Amino acid sequence: MRRRDFIALLGGAAAIVPLGGHAEGPRERVLYFTHSAGYRHDVIPLSKAILTQLASNSGVFEVTATEDPSEFSTDNLGRYAAVMFYTSGELPMSDAQKNTLLNFVRSGRGFLGVHSATDTFYTWPDYLDLVGGYFNGHPWHQTVTIGVVDPSNPLVAFLGNSLQLEDEIYQISDFDYRRSRVLLRLDPSSVDLGKTGVHQRFYGWPLAWTRFHGEGRVFYTALGHEPSVWQDARFQRLLTNAILWSMRRSP
Repeated sequence: MRRRDFIALLGGAAAIVPLGGHAEGPRERVLYFTHSAGYRHDVIPLSKAILTQLASNSGVFEVTATEDPSEFSTDNLGRYAAVMFYTSGELPMSDAQKNTLLNFVRSGRGFLGVHSATDTFYTWPDYLDLVGGYFNGHPWHQTVTIGVVDPSNPLVAFLGNSLQLEDEIYQISDFDYRRSRVLLRLDPSSVDLGKTGVHQRFYGWPLAWTRFHGEGRVFYTALGHEPSVWQDARFQRLLTNAILWSMRRSP
């Protein structure tokens, strides 16, 4: 991506208005983990820059990005209030590092997954229990209508009843619908359900949800493939809300 194009895309983040006044005192820390052991998304550098800007605007948290699994030690994670994954494949984390992540969340910290975070750790059942579902194909890459399942939920209340967005649309298998609170779901009338590779399930196509893991708060959104989505003020506000919620701050 050329520098001028990158700056133009990043410009949307600078326009986001903080949700509240700037907090006094030290900011909470969020670890953004972007290791790709499978498909690597081109949008990752842009996502880092936008999250950094959103953090600055929030006055509440700051973001540290890494691809180094060694960050997942008890001492290191103790510096963070939440961990966010934009990952893929079987990440090169030891059993001790995996357990450290789980204990981090179970103890009351936050975990957030974006897009291909569900395309991660297929051979680690505890990760499925953490994130709530697995990626199972993306038959649509187009503008779709997304229904806001609970418009009263403070994470998505600003969206109204629905929104339109162009992105790569994930299907989710093994979805833990009983313990997940769906926030956004694909409107199936906006896509071709007869397209090759479509899997129709009774829970539809959830695109964002929250859940709990022990005492910890978990958020996931399947959106976030396209640079234009990261540039979208609505997506930026959703992520900001989710980060704050995961840390037990407003909203």
